Amino acid sequence: MSSAVAGLAQVGLLVVALAAVYGPFGAYLAGVYSSDRHWRVERVLYRLVGVDPDAEQRWGAYAAGVLGFSFVSIVLLYVLQRVQAWLPWNFGRGPVEPGIAFNTAVSFATNTNWQSYVPEEVLGHTVQMAGLTVQNFVSAAVGMAVAVALVRGFARANADRLGNVWVDITRGVIRVLLPLSFAAAVVLVALGAAMSLAPGIAVTGLDGQTHVIATAPIVSQEAIKELGTNGGGVLNANSAHPFSNPNGWTNLFETFLLLVVPVSLTRTFGIMVGDRRQGHAILSVMGLVWVVMLSVAWWAETHPNGPATLAAGAAMEGKETRFGIPASVLWAISTTGTSTGAVNSMHDSFTGLGGGMALLNMLLGEVAPGGVGSGLYGILVLAVIAVFLAGLMVGRTPEYLGKKLGRREVTAAAIAILAMPAVVLLGTGAALALPSTVDAMNNTGAHGLSEVLYAYASAGNNNGSAFAGITATNDFFQSTLGIAMLLGRFVPILAVLALAGSLAAQKRIPVSAGTLPTSGPLFVGLLTGTVVLVAALTFLPALALGPIAEALA
Repeated sequence: MSSAVAGLAQVGLLVVALAAVYGPFGAYLAGVYSSDRHWRVERVLYRLVGVDPDAEQRWGAYAAGVLGFSFVSIVLLYVLQRVQAWLPWNFGRGPVEPGIAFNTAVSFATNTNWQSYVPEEVLGHTVQMAGLTVQNFVSAAVGMAVAVALVRGFARANADRLGNVWVDITRGVIRVLLPLSFAAAVVLVALGAAMSLAPGIAVTGLDGQTHVIATAPIVSQEAIKELGTNGGGVLNANSAHPFSNPNGWTNLFETFLLLVVPVSLTRTFGIMVGDRRQGHAILSVMGLVWVVMLSVAWWAETHPNGPATLAAGAAMEGKETRFGIPASVLWAISTTGTSTGAVNSMHDSFTGLGGGMALLNMLLGEVAPGGVGSGLYGILVLAVIAVFLAGLMVGRTPEYLGKKLGRREVTAAAIAILAMPAVVLLGTGAALALPSTVDAMNNTGAHGLSEVLYAYASAGNNNGSAFAGITATNDFFQSTLGIAMLLGRFVPILAVLALAGSLAAQKRIPVSAGTLPTSGPLFVGLLTGTVVLVAALTFLPALALGPIAEALA
């Protein structure tokens, strides 16, 4: 079987698997966030922290809960790293230095999972399990909670409440992420992935010398890092490591894990707003962008234009021979389209056009299909902008799902979509202007610019993958990338919750002859155009100087 046929078979199996779970899993998620019943274990947790689970909150209180919970998460994870020397299973690894500890705490609490260190050399198992793995669960649950709050804003009328943030986070962890992660971990172990509390395995190499191959509780984090679109690995090689991703079946299964929740949430959206066609329209836009990105990147990696890749017949540099080009490209487009950031190949070694697609995927706002929760609320914000633009063209007040989109709603949507470009472009410009940061770059020219732009796009979009090629451990990168993660995560969340509160307070407007249909091909095209247009107007100059110039060289 040729590589292309095998690749198409993998894509086909992935799409079939996603289609099979789309309906039941999306309906289950809708039930999780709509049910009035609390599980016994949930009631115990509410009682311990003093939360009334039946008391709903206004958008401001909901936002304060998200910010407060995330701030405490950052502080606790920072402290845990700093006291690592006193913890069990530290294997002689001392306290993490302050800059790395700050960057890592912010990274995992914001669902970014950017890692500027070698995990198996810096962190012990206790910090990995009690710190990073826990944040993989709760940061993903926060994203899902915000998305559900926005959906409630569309679904409710004449209301000033969006739900209870503590209930939504708790249910996201206990009813969704924990059971699915447990099941996924069992599957990964059965397929050959590693799970161990030992620090490493001693082996004798071909040179006759004894070497230690690092091990860790890999599977427990591997499952949730993909399912929660987190991406941070226990090992530096991430999902290219055979202990994390040993074969083609685990590779396909992990790709499925990082796509399943964002895809299924569109079904949840359609059910909760009372019109499943709305969810289908949103999913169609996500799928269309994903297919185009995958096709272009696949073509670029199989039709290289450099002398080394031409001699090899394909762009195999930086790719695992276990997976080849099709599975590597499928993963790269899926991981940058879902804010996951996990990698099974080196994105820095992709061709100019192939790497540019991974970068563009993030610059589009990671809405194809986006992170857990963040993909849904990101594309719904763009839908608000699309409907507003359509209203301007026909000269009537725009409406979406029975809600008028006035100054307050459009302002909130504009803030949500402009926050990421601001931190990405300002951070990239500052990094390229300072001699100390330019010295940290291993490449110059168009590729060097792409590396820096990719780093800030990854941080600002809470993705976490890296182009490599720059030494991101100096104080400037540690601090500014940490700030980019914070602003890229919480400014859009605040704007989205403000939008949700404004929508929920409105009365529902009945459909009329002048209402723009938002469930058909016309709206799918309009929304797709808006997604592309926003990114094109914002990032085209930077892309022209980076990956586009490199691809044309």
